[in-house]
Amino acid sequence: MNNDTFFAPELFIPNGVRDVSFYERAFGAVELRRFSNEDGSIHVSELSISGTLFHLHETTSASCYFSPDVHNGTTVCIGLFVADVDSVMKHAISAGAVEINPAQDYEYGYRQGVVKDPFGHYWQVQQKI
Repeated sequence: MNNDTFFAPELFIPNGVRDVSFYERAFGAVELRRFSNEDGSIHVSELSISGTLFHLHETTSASCYFSPDVHNGTTVCIGLFVADVDSVMKHAISAGAVEINPAQDYEYGYRQGVVKDPFGHYWQVQQKI
């Protein structure tokens, strides 16, 4: 592998979504670019949290990818390492996330909490202690 290799998760959102400002308000994300459909809904939005890329992509009928609400849950939890778990959890909840697990310290050396974003994706907010 070289330095050009990195993960960039794609999170699938329902068709018709126009507003993804939750990620800006909750995690300080910056939208780098967006490709919209003719009706103004989002086809792809490329976002960055402190230089780490991720994409939001609408589901399509030709796709084998689904937004979490289709299956009443998700198979992926995005781990977001931050300097202050409690502050980020508070911002995410005030921006519209639902607290799944409150932040707490674990014996393996991490402080972690889990929130679910408005599109059903789970985020484990964590820091090494």
